Amino acid sequence: MGLTNQTAAAHFLLLGLSNDPELQLAMFGLFLFIYLVTVIGNLLIILAIHSYSHLHTPMYFFISNLSLTDICTSTTIIPKMLVNIQEQNLSITFAGCLTQACFTMLFASLECCLLAAMAYDRYVAICYPLRYTVIMNWHLCSQLILFSLFSSIVNALLLSLMVLRLSFCKDIAIPHFFCEITQIIKVACSDTFINNILIYIAGLTFGGITFSGIIFSYTEVFSSVLKIPSVQGRYKAFSTCGSHLSVVSLFYGTGLGVCISSAVTDSPRMTAAASVMYTVMTQMLNPFIYSLRNKDMKEALRKLIGRMASLL
Repeated sequence: MGLTNQTAAAHFLLLGLSNDPELQLAMFGLFLFIYLVTVIGNLLIILAIHSYSHLHTPMYFFISNLSLTDICTSTTIIPKMLVNIQEQNLSITFAGCLTQACFTMLFASLECCLLAAMAYDRYVAICYPLRYTVIMNWHLCSQLILFSLFSSIVNALLLSLMVLRLSFCKDIAIPHFFCEITQIIKVACSDTFINNILIYIAGLTFGGITFSGIIFSYTEVFSSVLKIPSVQGRYKAFSTCGSHLSVVSLFYGTGLGVCISSAVTDSPRMTAAASVMYTVMTQMLNPFIYSLRNKDMKEALRKLIGRMASLL
């Protein structure tokens, strides 16, 4: 196989999760269902938050941005997978693959930042309740969102553009169901040392630092809650953090699971299967977590769905 330095003529083959035609048909139905539930569920969360004024608070502002990010993540990955299964065509252009990898990194980094911002919001709400509205003003919330988006875009563009310096063979097989930057680099035919270093730095920055911020925030939260004399007061304070803690546990837990599975197994297909939880299932489950564990959100969704049903 010949090399191409510019990679313009290179095509990748996304091998997906299985070669079995019958299993692929079942996966098409499953992932189509997951995508529809993800989009509809997160859209309902966004509409409910923007439709009812009592949800116009910093916490729900971050939740609506998280829901939008989850929709974008699923849209980046699942539709292309469904098209490949339907057309029984594993091919994806180099430009298409790199674009998908870029947007996947962008939204994954943005989700890390949003979860850290939400942890800070809970920290201020519980540790400094009297100053909450002063500290968590809309100017600060907007700045946190814009900074998260800007840093995520810079990170995604940097890692993606650095791939252009690599050489690739033609028609390379990637044992995954979507283009992930680490998988692209693994099949490069040139030295990838700089690319790997940048990926480690990005992982420590967006994974390590944000997770450390979440741990610090909740350490302070738990310390403050334990000082509350009444059991009812402690329960109420903890309940405001329950949904966010569940989402953080799911997001970082599945991400850690992918890292562990790739380290302990030599099967690329097993690693790809583990990635489903991190890149697909988490985005689908988040709306259920916030709607089932949050009384205000549950009530807003009930009213919204009732209003929508009356219009039909």
